Amino acid sequence: MKINITTKNFELTPSIREYIETKMNYLDHFIEDWISAGSVELDFDAGRDTNHHNKGQVYYAEANLKVPGTMIRVKKSAENLRAAVDVVKDVLAEEVKKYKEKGR
Repeated sequence: MKINITTKNFELTPSIREYIETKMNYLDHFIEDWISAGSVELDFDAGRDTNHHNKGQVYYAEANLKVPGTMIRVKKSAENLRAAVDVVKDVLAEEVKKYKEKGR
């Protein structure tokens, strides 16, 4: 699966890139058929929200998974970027399962 990663208000380090890619590659076993057909792309956006009403750092992670027939979008926020990525992975996996169960 091709993963495009963009960031906002922080630097994308190699360790963060690897973390995001590892977590998103977890989805591969749910979408193997689509990947082999070459019809899957994931746009992943991560950033630090500078105008958040809470004190401290607030990070967001957003994934837009393009699969045959639709795009599945998940966006979550957390005080830690890795926590936001984890939640996005879990919710995205559930959404993919639901979509596949519909018979698409």
